[in-house]
Amino acid sequence: MYSPAGVETSPEFPVPERMKAWVLGGPDELFLRDKPTPIPGRAEVLVRIDAVAICATDLEIIHRGSPASIQGGLPFNKNFTPGHEYMGTVAALGPHVDEFEIGQRVTVEIHAGCGQCKRCRQGMYTSCLNYGKPEKGHRANGFTTDGGFAEYAVNHINTIIRVPDSMSDPEATLVVTAGTSMYGLTELGGLVAGESVVVIGPGPIGLLAVAVAKALGASPVVLTGTRDRRLAIGTELGADRVVNIGNENPVDIVKQLTGGIGADYVIECAGSEATIDQAIHMTNRGGKICLAAFPHEPVMTNIANLVRNNIYVYGIRGEGRSATHRAMELMAEKRFDATKIHTHTFPLADLPTALRYARDRVEDAIKVVVTARETSAIASAAE
Repeated sequence: MYSPAGVETSPEFPVPERMKAWVLGGPDELFLRDKPTPIPGRAEVLVRIDAVAICATDLEIIHRGSPASIQGGLPFNKNFTPGHEYMGTVAALGPHVDEFEIGQRVTVEIHAGCGQCKRCRQGMYTSCLNYGKPEKGHRANGFTTDGGFAEYAVNHINTIIRVPDSMSDPEATLVVTAGTSMYGLTELGGLVAGESVVVIGPGPIGLLAVAVAKALGASPVVLTGTRDRRLAIGTELGADRVVNIGNENPVDIVKQLTGGIGADYVIECAGSEATIDQAIHMTNRGGKICLAAFPHEPVMTNIANLVRNNIYVYGIRGEGRSATHRAMELMAEKRFDATKIHTHTFPLADLPTALRYARDRVEDAIKVVVTARETSAIASAAE
């Protein structure tokens, strides 16, 4: 029976000593393995994972390794459990933890900074200067420390948020996606009401950026992309105008909608050279651009236009400055319906199929959610 010293458990939520978890082998290799159930330490809880959404970054990590590892020239992280957009139930409490109770439903943030570097002290824990160094206290579950493609995970109390009873498990997995969109708007200044906002790219972050911007009072909100079905979802989430860039010039349309001056804020969620250049040319003088996607290749663009027009450019990593807490409040109040981007659901035992749907956009998958099953069902898939 799972009963580590100093850890509070409950007979109502029994925890096994070992669990099933998907782990990396080499690039593009995932194996279902039996691992010891992790033990929460000081200021940590054990989360029984009930559902986890798949992010494009998960696919990147499985294929190439974590962004931190790639940037730092580190070897591919084998024997590592990815997955970072998960929710679940508090199953055990670390020593002296009284901020949460066993049995509470929670969703998670990815990053817990070291808490001691300059950036963490400024509240920029997603830019922790000890990123990727768990020995210094940094954790980024699913990026640098074990994540959510498993039955249990350990989370710092700063990274978990209570889930209201009215919210389903799949919806709760989308809070971190909405939190990333919220973080982008926060870094652009946060005073969105009455400002014009353009979102480039109708992926999960882009679609929820539309929803968050509209919920915060932005007007007009414009969404650009190439897939009509996704643009239609953007309209349902609050976009005042959608632009299929295969049919219309997005820069011209934005200028028309803003009296010729361009948008106040642009959130770039596509990460291509063409769309970044569009962002620069559709932003008004003194306006702000948030780069929320990772370009896979170096980008050549007109930097002089940024300088001449005093345009500010911000890059964001993840869901910093407690943005997920604010996103949760909007979702709990039903200010927008994030489940519109949830298109497919699979059991944890069928994770490879779920990853294929997300990677290949099978049936135009947007957000694929994996739900937990009984251990016996998961175990049978490994045989």
